[in-house]
Amino acid sequence: MKKVLAMVCALVMVLSIASAASAQTVLKLSEVHAEGYPTALADQEFARLVEEKTEGRIKVEVYLGGTLYGQETEAIEALQLGDLAFARVSASPVGSYVPSINAIQMPYLYKNGAHMWAVLNGEIGQKLLADIETGVNKDGVPSGIVGLCYYDAGNRSFYLTKAVNTKADMAGLKIRVQNNPMMVAMVEALGATAVTGIGPNDVYASITQKVIDGAENNWPTYQNMGDYEAAPYYILDQHTRVPEILLASKAVKDTIDPADWAIIEECAKATQEFEIQKWAEKEKSSEEIVRAAGTTVIELTPEARAEFEAAMAGLYETFGADYTDIITAIKDLGKDF
Repeated sequence: MKKVLAMVCALVMVLSIASAASAQTVLKLSEVHAEGYPTALADQEFARLVEEKTEGRIKVEVYLGGTLYGQETEAIEALQLGDLAFARVSASPVGSYVPSINAIQMPYLYKNGAHMWAVLNGEIGQKLLADIETGVNKDGVPSGIVGLCYYDAGNRSFYLTKAVNTKADMAGLKIRVQNNPMMVAMVEALGATAVTGIGPNDVYASITQKVIDGAENNWPTYQNMGDYEAAPYYILDQHTRVPEILLASKAVKDTIDPADWAIIEECAKATQEFEIQKWAEKEKSSEEIVRAAGTTVIELTPEARAEFEAAMAGLYETFGADYTDIITAIKDLGKDF
């Protein structure tokens, strides 16, 4: 009898485990950066927290290095269709779907990183994050995506195969930019040619094959992707501070129990400071590696920087006209930094 009871108990346990496993919801997260990158570490921390806090009801599988979607725009489209649950993307391509996001990534807008985070964590940034879910594009189509939190991505500068010391030196250069109309306009306002459609993992090859003369990005990406070996001139103009955003699919959100979704949102918020710290560490080490490799780092003179900034006037009129109140508020906040 004892053996029978033991067998019954074992069977019940197996069935319980199988039932729990079958009830688990598995959600995928796409990340273009590789293992160890600050946002990749934050993605993994998010996944860990979600599984822990939901007591295993929800499991987030993180796909790094663009293995799921090679370009962030592809990941956003998958989110809209409900084919993907989460994606870590730059705020730049989100601007194509939610134009108001362009207000926080205008060129030469922030005094420094502290200024940017005061904006993002304050009323301005949090409202824009919430607006992602209710936003519509220029054709009136709902975004289909949900903003969960911001991640740090430092400042972005140009890196090229030739030295650039003035705006005139930018003439004719082919520069890869993110798939965002404002970023295209920014490069063209400086006299260069903007090239889109090249994923971050393909920039190095595109430079070596002379498809482009360079790109623009932050220290970690410049170093991590090995781009500093193909384009050994880093023009430290720090034209934009474009944050990263952890996005979710609205279609997927609607299938999740509200209580569990609240946990997911809390977990995302909890990873923000984690990522900011990892970013600071990585940015420092990447700059040290790049400089040690003999890369030519060019800091613009005040006169040259003024040329670059003056060229952006048209962008503020074209892309910032509808958000002058937000831009003005951001600049006013910058007086304290």
